[in-house]
Amino acid sequence: MLSAGMEVEMISGKVVIKSETGLHLRPAGDLCKLAMKFPCKIEMKLGNRTVNAKSVLGVLSACIKFGDEVEVICDGENEEEAFDKMVDALESKFVEYHEK
Repeated sequence: MLSAGMEVEMISGKVVIKSETGLHLRPAGDLCKLAMKFPCKIEMKLGNRTVNAKSVLGVLSACIKFGDEVEVICDGENEEEAFDKMVDALESKFVEYHEK
């Protein structure tokens, strides 16, 4: 329970998926490994579905495809760094290096 004067902080923002293959198993796993490096809660929201970014099955169940707009939500310790790293990973098409 929050006391008077306590603020709930979190950071969120939207990212368009640039990888032509979306987030299939390998890139979803890589993204989850990145998320697990941070102690904060990290979620991804696509439409009305919100998933735990630290869960490969959760990320896969969102069926995130090329061109989808995903909201990244980080809440807790090191949330700013976690948010920046997650957004960088999603915007950089980091998943495509597996296909070359």
